[in-house]
Amino acid sequence: MVDPITGNTINAGQRMKEIMEAARLADEAGLDIFGVGEHHRLDYAVSSPPVVLASIAQQTKRIKLTSATTVLSTVDPVRLFEDFATLDLLSDGRAEIIAGRGAFIESFPLFGYDTNDYDALFSENIDLFLKLNKNERMTWNGHFRSPLRNAEIAPRPYQKELPLWVGVGGTPSSAVRAGKLGVGMAMAILGGDPARFKPLVDLYREAGIAAGHHPKELKVGVTGHGYISNTTQQAKEEFYPYYSNYWSNVHRQRGMISGRMSIAEFEQLTAPNTALFVGSPEQIVEKILHQYELFGHQRFMAQVDIGGLPFEKVAKSIELLATKVAPIVRKATSK
Repeated sequence: MVDPITGNTINAGQRMKEIMEAARLADEAGLDIFGVGEHHRLDYAVSSPPVVLASIAQQTKRIKLTSATTVLSTVDPVRLFEDFATLDLLSDGRAEIIAGRGAFIESFPLFGYDTNDYDALFSENIDLFLKLNKNERMTWNGHFRSPLRNAEIAPRPYQKELPLWVGVGGTPSSAVRAGKLGVGMAMAILGGDPARFKPLVDLYREAGIAAGHHPKELKVGVTGHGYISNTTQQAKEEFYPYYSNYWSNVHRQRGMISGRMSIAEFEQLTAPNTALFVGSPEQIVEKILHQYELFGHQRFMAQVDIGGLPFEKVAKSIELLATKVAPIVRKATSK
């Protein structure tokens, strides 16, 4: 994406190098997880998360590595399992998957799928993936891919099973499905009052318990856009041009006509009671802990690299998240 201040656009090769460096910094700083998304567009560098994460695995030691997200409706579950099982072996058991629809739908026509089949594809693919996760040999029949006849599912991962989370953007049926399946639920809360997501967490846990899953198996994660600087005012001033740039580009890509986001609109989005994580370390801690009171979730993931943000600012956010935010949050939530 074009840097709105300099007008520069880095190439895909440089972008990959910056992703590698961000992961290395996060690992060395002691953060718990690093994720990359899946996009099939010229303005994004990563179309194959397991390939990128496998490279990261060789440059890191302990940090968990996840897709964020895998577009499960348009990927073959067998191929997905093989790729992430391989990543798990290469990383000594650090691979995870967040599966969902993702922010864009370009993968549907690209791989020959109909968006009208989105839900049916997702249901069939997640059902098959969970079976692959448990069985070394499979016999299976479905609607959208060829059947399996006593097929060997290899390699097997380093972990007993690959951790799977379902990405949920606000749809109650998605929360219920994640609960029934007993997989983690990763909520994308990108703005507004986070309290509106509390009913989704309740539905998820109720559905999971009703399906016979132990409450401790029902893990909730929160993902959100974020930027951290020394003070809240500094963070807002530094991040506004890039968030506005991101906001305008997303609307344009989706065929929506919109002008530049005003500073007043941005101030409203970054207010203390909202889910946009922009501010000082103290402000970010307050927002995370407020959401923890609402959800009792086990994981928070900040998406700190959007809108053409220069790498040095990304690196500073990672440093502050690791050194000023994470220790306080860990202490407060371990009681």
